[in-house]
Amino acid sequence: MWAYFERILDSSMFSPHGICLLWEPELIWLHVVSDAIIAAAYFSIPFALTILVTKRRDLQFGWVYWAFAIFIMACGLTHVLSIYTLWVPIYGIEGLVKAVTAAASIFTAGALWPLLPKILTIPSPFELQKVQAALEEEEIKSRDATLLLRQVGDAQRAMRESVTRLTAVVETAVDGVILFDAQARILLFNPACERLFGYHAAEVMNLDIGMLMSNQERPSSTGHARRFATGEAAGLRKDGSSFPMGLSVGQAWQDGELIYVGIIHDLTARKLTEQQLQQAQKMETVGQLSGGIAHDFNNLLTVIIGNAEHLSEQLKTRPDLRQFADDICESGERGAELTQRLLAFSRRQLLQPQTVDCRELLGSMLKLLKRTLRENIEIKTAFGPGTILAFADRAQLESAVLNLALNAQDAMPSGGHLTLSTELAAIDDDYRALHPEVASGAYALLSVTDDGEGMTPEVIERAFEPFFTTKEVGKGSGLGLSMVYGFAKQSDGHVSIYSEQGLGTTVRIYLPRAGAGQSLADVLEGEEAAPRGHEKILIAEDDPFVRSSVILQVEALGYGVVAAVNGQEALQRLRTDPGIDMLFTDIVMPGGMSGWELADQARRIRPGLPVLFTSGYALETLVEQGRAQADAVVLTKPYRKAELAQRLRHAFAAVTVTS
Repeated sequence: MWAYFERILDSSMFSPHGICLLWEPELIWLHVVSDAIIAAAYFSIPFALTILVTKRRDLQFGWVYWAFAIFIMACGLTHVLSIYTLWVPIYGIEGLVKAVTAAASIFTAGALWPLLPKILTIPSPFELQKVQAALEEEEIKSRDATLLLRQVGDAQRAMRESVTRLTAVVETAVDGVILFDAQARILLFNPACERLFGYHAAEVMNLDIGMLMSNQERPSSTGHARRFATGEAAGLRKDGSSFPMGLSVGQAWQDGELIYVGIIHDLTARKLTEQQLQQAQKMETVGQLSGGIAHDFNNLLTVIIGNAEHLSEQLKTRPDLRQFADDICESGERGAELTQRLLAFSRRQLLQPQTVDCRELLGSMLKLLKRTLRENIEIKTAFGPGTILAFADRAQLESAVLNLALNAQDAMPSGGHLTLSTELAAIDDDYRALHPEVASGAYALLSVTDDGEGMTPEVIERAFEPFFTTKEVGKGSGLGLSMVYGFAKQSDGHVSIYSEQGLGTTVRIYLPRAGAGQSLADVLEGEEAAPRGHEKILIAEDDPFVRSSVILQVEALGYGVVAAVNGQEALQRLRTDPGIDMLFTDIVMPGGMSGWELADQARRIRPGLPVLFTSGYALETLVEQGRAQADAVVLTKPYRKAELAQRLRHAFAAVTVTS
């Protein structure tokens, strides 16, 4: 191998390359200058590549640059040797350099072709610009999409909040809200409607709204919502009872379909108030008329009685004729008594109010009444605690009590019990809702109770009207209760009647309090100390105002309450609510089921269920008439909160002892 290189490197036998050019200066310098420039250019390229590779560490395939630099450097060296061989024949060295250059070129080309596809995948500046523009466009779209999503989210959140607020308004509204479609099918039934009609929402969904109206008010055509108009109508409850309601109907479009919204307001309270007001106005009108008639009659009777007395004196010698004059005089005096009662009803009599001890007054009248009433009438008294003082005309109050006792006697033709009672009472806002003409506050209460025939609601409504009577002709003037009514009203008091057919009647006279006897605050303080509880009580009461008042009292004692308007609904509540711990029911209720029958059926459903009855009559009266058992727990109306609290605990304790 060494001998080979010695032979190649030996240039003693060669001539310089300039001889081939005949040493022509122009050719010599043309080759020199050209090869020098080419060599300089070749030598500059590796330097540039070296700077590029060292400065740009992120370049891919950096080793290719180094290989290409070596190849270019070798190329430049061959041109330098070409200049040198013009004068020195070192063709062996030049050949070795060319061989090295050839090897570098082969290596570089062999490495470059496999890399070419990878190099072509490197994006060009134009492609990068397009990609950047696309990315910017995508970023703008992304920002727009994000903004749109945010707007949609805000709209959805606002819609949810709006729906939540609307739902809260509908769910908590006092008035009923019904949504129904053009075919009158119910789409929404809020809790107020459930309370008004007695249906659960699931029971009426997609049913015709006409089922909620009484037969008289229900439109003849069915299946179309246009038949329901704004105005007053009669609603029909699930139990078959009806109630007055105000119906306001509006319409709207939903998803291209016409829907209707009905707002239902229970007019029961308003109608009752209107009836009370009309009754008060009627009584006021009748009173004014009666007062005017009584005044004119008194003038006529004054002339009749005066002339009859004068005529009687002139006929002393004629006893037969004098008797006629005396009869005329006596009849005139009896007429004067009637006009006096009319004046009492019209509140035009002259009263002399004073402080009256109600306990003492009833005690003193007890002897008079025992002598006046039949022997088969048992009279007893019941007095509340403390001294009960009223501010009223004593003589008129005695006359009122006597009138009530005589009416009670007439209601008990076969005998019975008469109870005179007095206590401190309060008229609250709930009672004023029934009787708006009465001022709320503390009153002295006198009650006269009998266990006679009782009155129908129609008779109670007209009981205070002058000359109205259910007695036979000649057995009553119809002015007894009218006189009591007028006396109570003129005394700034109130009078009420509670009666149930077959059980009897209680007439209560509320009079203004006087003196410093037991105060209402003392009574209320006693109520605050009343025993409390936490059980759930089912209250069955048909009168909406009484039911509302009882619910408030029971809830104030800490109990939970479930209410029902009649026996059937009470049984349904009992079946669906296992948490009910007691039944509190009125004995006389509409719908064909008494409180006593309700209790029997309730105990079949829930054996051992505590039951508290309420009635306007004492347990003894109910037992005597076969309306109750002797061991029943009965709360007598009217009752105070403390009595209610004690009776509730008594009813629970009675069941515990029995079990």
